[in-house]
Amino acid sequence: MNTQLSSVIITVLYMVASVLFIRGIKLLGKADTARKGNLLSSVGMMIAVVTVLAEKEVVGSFTANPFTNGYVYVIAAVAIGAIIGAVWSQKVEMTGMPQLVALFNGFGGLSSLLVALTQYLNDTHDTTTKVDPFTGVTLGLTIAIGAIAFTGSVVAWGKLSGKMFKKSVAIPAKNYINAILAIAGLVGIGLYAFSGADTQLALTGIVLVTVTYLILGLTMVVTIGGGDMPVIISLLNAFSGLAAAFAGLAIANSVLVVSGCLVGTSGLILTLIMCKAMNRTLYSLLFGSFGAKSSKKGDGSGKEPKSMSVEDAYLILEAASSVVFIPGYGMAVAQAQHAVKELADKLEENGAEVNFAIHPVAGRMPGHMNVLLAEANVPYEQLKTADEMNPQMSNTDVAIVIGANDVVNPSAVDDETSPLYGMPIINAFEARTVFVLKRGKGTGFSGIENPLFTNDNTVMIYGDAKQTVSSLVSEFDEG
Repeated sequence: MNTQLSSVIITVLYMVASVLFIRGIKLLGKADTARKGNLLSSVGMMIAVVTVLAEKEVVGSFTANPFTNGYVYVIAAVAIGAIIGAVWSQKVEMTGMPQLVALFNGFGGLSSLLVALTQYLNDTHDTTTKVDPFTGVTLGLTIAIGAIAFTGSVVAWGKLSGKMFKKSVAIPAKNYINAILAIAGLVGIGLYAFSGADTQLALTGIVLVTVTYLILGLTMVVTIGGGDMPVIISLLNAFSGLAAAFAGLAIANSVLVVSGCLVGTSGLILTLIMCKAMNRTLYSLLFGSFGAKSSKKGDGSGKEPKSMSVEDAYLILEAASSVVFIPGYGMAVAQAQHAVKELADKLEENGAEVNFAIHPVAGRMPGHMNVLLAEANVPYEQLKTADEMNPQMSNTDVAIVIGANDVVNPSAVDDETSPLYGMPIINAFEARTVFVLKRGKGTGFSGIENPLFTNDNTVMIYGDAKQTVSSLVSEFDEG
């Protein structure tokens, strides 16, 4: 095929893939169009991958020797990835989804890092092409950001899964250590970018930036407490996208720049939204230690929470004209979303107005509760934000808190000594009656006590949330 015509076709295919990415992300913004958005993005990625293979002449690398046959490596990679994806999709439950997303972020950063290292190796062997400083800097930044995304995401995965860093970790002079690592890595980028790809200084620079930023990803995230993990996952997602964008600049691939920018900017916007929802700044998140703190026990009034049986709770719900469900991570653990949907249907049949109040940081990742409830076919119109529901909360007959804790903690409103003070919450305490469904009297992920549980208008219903909600459904059936 004519070289100029081939170049035009490849450019057009890259544009089509980019448009599909943009449209796909737009559709992901709403629950009822999310599946279509995911499909469009997948088609765009398939077009992009095939186009890259054609542009880099992988499709023309068929040889009899399997070790030099490009098809062998491509097919093997696709097969391995497909098998891993199929197994994970079947085995990973919704409670494991946050740590899976953290791993995906890490793999994205690692892939960009490997692309950059591969390009470096290619540059060292191609003596006909001299690496200009701009390409060198972008390649170095790809390694740096990809390394942070990788090790940071592994730490986040370990914290969320409980397999690593179960206890709070404190690093003395953390910010100074991180600054030294960051500066050393930047020196490494400079050594590579301005000394030529095939020199000993360039190799030293590549090793320096890789090692220092892999360590930096660890030291940045390991000290951040579990309460901040939803925001960290979003930030690491932005890092993985940014690394991909720089990788696109380094290897002159436009579709990688576009897709990386989309992921990076959307991840950063979501991170800022999450910070606002927690009354936190990005600076305090990275350089502070909110999540590692816990409130002092015994500071409260010493009151014991009141508990209630399912039968008595049914009588209150049966007379209620407005009910708000406030889900949290406990609902995901109990896999109670389908039972909650059944109870919501029973309440509506009984004449009650039913809504769901969703806090941005409820669960262990952005949108965790929305995904769970969408899986149970809860109408999107019933999913309300805290800003939408709080003005109505004082007129709500019953607020049912299912496994949520920090996002309904009134200390954020009235206790200036609490680490949560100033964080926007769902004002469940203003409802006429509050049911709290919990397994026990434990604190939330941040380890902070919740005075809501001892309020006069709050009653606890202890036990497995799914079993409790199913029992309430049974009471409506029998009633």
